[in-house]
Amino acid sequence: MKNQQGFVLWLTGLSGAGKTTTGKAIYEKLKQKGYKIELLDGDKIRENLTQDLGFSKKDRNENIKRVSFVAGLLSNHQIGVIACFISPYKKQRQMARNFCKNFVEIHINTPLNICEKRDIKGLYEKARKGEIQKFTGIDDPYEEPKKPDLVLDGSKKEKIKQNSKIVIDFLKEKKYI
Repeated sequence: MKNQQGFVLWLTGLSGAGKTTTGKAIYEKLKQKGYKIELLDGDKIRENLTQDLGFSKKDRNENIKRVSFVAGLLSNHQIGVIACFISPYKKQRQMARNFCKNFVEIHINTPLNICEKRDIKGLYEKARKGEIQKFTGIDDPYEEPKKPDLVLDGSKKEKIKQNSKIVIDFLKEKKYI
């Protein structure tokens, strides 16, 4: 295994912004190069670690608290973590930053209309019909990061390769890898 520091790449953005797709691309590149890396994805975490939680503000905060704790533990053991979570509130992201050393906030900036077009689960449509309440970007706010470490354009799938290179170059510059 390569010499590396632990770090947490926190990918935040709207549902459908490309957080997981980008995270998987970064994960694959780092894994191929021999780095210790884990991917924490919102859907997988909700199926396992936080299946007892709903989507109220209180439950969302608890979800991020648990994920932040796990990410922090992993990064303390020199494992790189890629965490892909909407985490719509700046207070949540600050909590995650407090739990994790070498925290890198990455905003996957994708316009709402593009996120809606990508929505294979139909969540935005349900939210617009009122079938889902407090859906981020529709009737619940997404507080864009004011000063993220990186901002990536998630509007085009063909940018995934370029975006993953930007992140890996950033990790090298910071000497995390």
